Amino acid sequence: MKTHVKALVVGGGAVGTSIAYHLARAGWDDVMLLERDELTSGSTWHAAGLLPLFNMGYATSHIHDYSVKFYKTLEAETGLNAGFSIVGNLRMAQTRDRMDEYMLYASTAESVGIPLEWLTPDEIKARWPLVRTEDLKGAIYHPTDGYINPADVTMAMAKGARQRGVAIERKWQVDGYAWTGSDWQVTCTKMEEKGGNLVPSDEQVVITAEHVVTATGNHAQRTARLLGIKIPAIPVEHQYIVTEPDPALVEWRKSNPEHPVLRDADAKWYVREERGGWILGPYERGAPARFLYDVPDSFRADLFPLDLERIEAEYMSMIHRIPSSEEVGLKDDYNGPICYTPDGNPLVGPAPGLRNMWLAEGFSFGITAAGGTGYYLAQMMVEGEAEIDMAALDPKRYGSWMTTEYAARKNEECYEHVFILHHPDEEREACRPLRTAPAYDRQRAMGAQFGQVNGWERPNYYGPKDAPKGYDHDTRSFRRGGWWAFAKAEAEAIRQRAGLIDATAFTKHLVRGPGATAFLDRFTCNKLPKVGRINLTYALTNHGTVRTEYTIVRLAEHEYYLVSAGAWTAYDADYLRKSAEDFMGAGGGWIDIHDVTTQWGVFAIAGPASRDVLKEIVRDCEPGTVLGNARFPWLSMREIELGMCPVRAIRVAYTGELGWELHHPIEMQNYLWDQLMLAGEKHGLTPVGARAQNWLRQEKSYRAFGTELGRDATPLEAGLDRFVDLDKEFTGKAAMLETGIRAACVTLRIDGPADADPWGREALLHDGQKIGRLTSGGWSVHFGTQIGMGYVRPDLAAVGTKLKVRMFRELWDAEVVEDSPYDPRNARIRADG
Repeated sequence: MKTHVKALVVGGGAVGTSIAYHLARAGWDDVMLLERDELTSGSTWHAAGLLPLFNMGYATSHIHDYSVKFYKTLEAETGLNAGFSIVGNLRMAQTRDRMDEYMLYASTAESVGIPLEWLTPDEIKARWPLVRTEDLKGAIYHPTDGYINPADVTMAMAKGARQRGVAIERKWQVDGYAWTGSDWQVTCTKMEEKGGNLVPSDEQVVITAEHVVTATGNHAQRTARLLGIKIPAIPVEHQYIVTEPDPALVEWRKSNPEHPVLRDADAKWYVREERGGWILGPYERGAPARFLYDVPDSFRADLFPLDLERIEAEYMSMIHRIPSSEEVGLKDDYNGPICYTPDGNPLVGPAPGLRNMWLAEGFSFGITAAGGTGYYLAQMMVEGEAEIDMAALDPKRYGSWMTTEYAARKNEECYEHVFILHHPDEEREACRPLRTAPAYDRQRAMGAQFGQVNGWERPNYYGPKDAPKGYDHDTRSFRRGGWWAFAKAEAEAIRQRAGLIDATAFTKHLVRGPGATAFLDRFTCNKLPKVGRINLTYALTNHGTVRTEYTIVRLAEHEYYLVSAGAWTAYDADYLRKSAEDFMGAGGGWIDIHDVTTQWGVFAIAGPASRDVLKEIVRDCEPGTVLGNARFPWLSMREIELGMCPVRAIRVAYTGELGWELHHPIEMQNYLWDQLMLAGEKHGLTPVGARAQNWLRQEKSYRAFGTELGRDATPLEAGLDRFVDLDKEFTGKAAMLETGIRAACVTLRIDGPADADPWGREALLHDGQKIGRLTSGGWSVHFGTQIGMGYVRPDLAAVGTKLKVRMFRELWDAEVVEDSPYDPRNARIRADG
C-alpha cells in the first residue's frame, strides 16, 4: 500500500471512483482511492440508477449532460458493460404550470445542448398505450438518457482508473487528517469483519497526500468532525418498490421496445420497467433524515424498514397512471439513505478554511452527477478552474451559522420538493425565520414578504397589510406571480420619488494593517480609492475570471471596508483570507481581516427625493449642504449622523438613482428605520424589496455576481473595462488578457409575452442558431418592456443587433441596447442639491 500520493480520494462509491478516474485521465499519475468497505457499499448499491437530464441549474445541467455522454464510452475503454439502458425519459405534466416549468427548463437545456422533444397526450398514448393520458397536458421527452446499473458503472470507472494507474484500496477507514503546511497526513485504519459488522483492526498507516478529496456519502458528518468544518450533507430515507411482472407489460414487450423512464411530477414519482414489472420511486412527504451525527458500525449495505403508509398516495397514483399495475403484487422493496443538502445541489469544491482539501459530498442524484463531478472537479484541481462556473455547488455557500438541525430539516424539505414545482420565485419555508435583522418585525408589519439569502430574511416585496381572508398575493408562477404588481409599484416609487431597501445581508469585511494596501492592490483589478472614496472592483481567479465583486471603501491609509454579495459571505471570506495568507507568506506586510457582516446593518435609500428625506434628519452644522455634491460627491463615503444614529454613508445606488447606502450599527437599526420612515412620509418614501431592485439594476446594466459575473467570464468579457486598471499588476491579469473575448455581456430590450418576463435562464438565438443565453431578466418600468442581460457571441454584441429569445417554446424579439439604457450619462445619480 502506498504511503505517499499526489491525491487521495476517500470514498469508493460512484462519485469517488469517477473523481479518481478523471484525476488520472487529467494527468495525475499518483492517485489512490480508499474505501472503508467494498466499492459501491454505500448509497450506490441501492440507487435506482436513473439518469435524469432535467435540472434547472446551468452548472448541474452540464454535469448531468457530461455523465450521460461519458457513461456511453466506458465499455469501449474498459471492456465492462456499464448497464446503460438508453430508453429515454418521459416527464409528464398534469397542469399548465408544470408545462411552464418544463418550458423554462427547456431553455436551459437548449443553452447546454441537451436534446429534447415535446409530446401531446395523444402522442404519448400512441407510443405507450399502457399509460393513461386523458388528464395530462403534455410531456417533455429526453431521448438520450435512461437508467444504468449503479454497481456496473462504478466498477467500470474503477477499472478505467486502475488502467490509468490509480491504486484502489478496500477496507481502509480514515480516522484523522492533519495538515503540515505542505501536505496532508491521513491516518488510516484497516477494517475487518466481526460478526457481520465492520470494525477497526490494530493495523494503521499514515498516508502523505498533497491533495485529499472526500466523497464519503452517508458518512459526511463524520468527515466534517474529522476536518473540523461543517458539511450540511445528511441522508434522507428514500424508498422504492419493485412489482411482480405485469402481464400487460410482458405482452407489450413481445413486439415493442422498453418504456422510457416515466415521471409523473405532479404525482411525485418515477416509474421504470424492471424484468417485466415496474419500479416505483416516490418523493413523498414525511421522509425522515437519518445519521445526523454518525453511521452505526452495524449499518453497511443495509436498509431501513419500508413505510408503505407513507407512500400510499403515490402508489395509488401509479395505478391510476398505469392501470395494468393494479393487480400486480410487490416483489421487492428498498428504503435506503440518500444524501441531500438544503438546496439539493451537491457540495463540490475546496473545503472552507483548508488547503488542498476538496469536498464531493451531498449527492441526492449521485449516479447522474458522478461522471460530470469527476470531470469538472478534476479540472478545478489540476488546472485551477473548471470550464464552467462551479460556484453554485461550492461548499462555502453555507456559512458557520448552519447547524446540524438546520441541515436535517432543510434536507427533508428538499427531498419532499424534488417533484414540487420549482418556481424561480419560490421561497421554501422550513427553518424560517432564522437570521433576522432588527427591523424584521417592523417590515413584516408593513406587509413585507420575505425571501431568504444565506439564512437572512430579506424583503422581496411589500404586499397589502390588511388583505382579506383567503387573498393570496404571494401566488407563484412561471409567468407573473401575485407579487408582480407590488414590485412594479415599488420600482416606480424609486424612479419617481424615493424607496428604502433593507440590504443588511450584504457581506462586509474590514481589512487593515501595514500590508493591506499592497495586498488589495494586487488582489483586485481596479485602482484603489483614495481615503474617503469608494471603487467598484473585482478579485480574479488565476484564470482571469471573476471570483468576487467588491465595493471597496477606503477608511484610512491602510484601512478598508469591503462590501460584497450577501449570498456569498463564507465563499468570499475564505478566498480573501487565503489570499492574504499567501501574500504575507511571500513576505508581504501584516494584514488583519474581520468579517463584520453581523455588526453593520444597511439601508439603501434611492430616488430623486432621497436627499430631501435625509435632509430632514441629518445632523450637521450646515444641514442644507452636507449632502450636496461639493461635500458629498458621488462615489464617496462620509461619516454622518442621522438623528442619534452614527452612519457610514456611501453615495452609491444599485438602482441607478440618486441615493446612499446607510451602513449603521446593527443595534440602532430600529431607531434608524423609524426615523427614515417618519422623515419620508411627506416625500413619498416607500419600502422596497429585492425584486424591484433587481429590475432597476438591469435598466442600468449593473452586473450581478452569480448571474453576469462568475468564474466562467473575465471582467473584459463582462464589459467592465472601466473597472480594470491595466497599468498595474494584479492576480489573473495575464490570463485575462490571454483569454480574450469569447462572449460579450449585453443588455437587451425584449418584446415578450403579455403575461410573463424572462427569468434569466433563456436561450438567445440569431438566424435560428443558439448564440448565447440570458443571465438575468425582468420588467423595465422605465421602458415599459421586458428587459434582460446575458452573453452573446462577440460579433452580435453591437447596439441594435436583432436577436430572438425563447420563452414558453416561442421566439420573441430582442434587441441589444446601449449599456446603461436608463440615464446612460448618470445625470440622475450625480444630481446636486
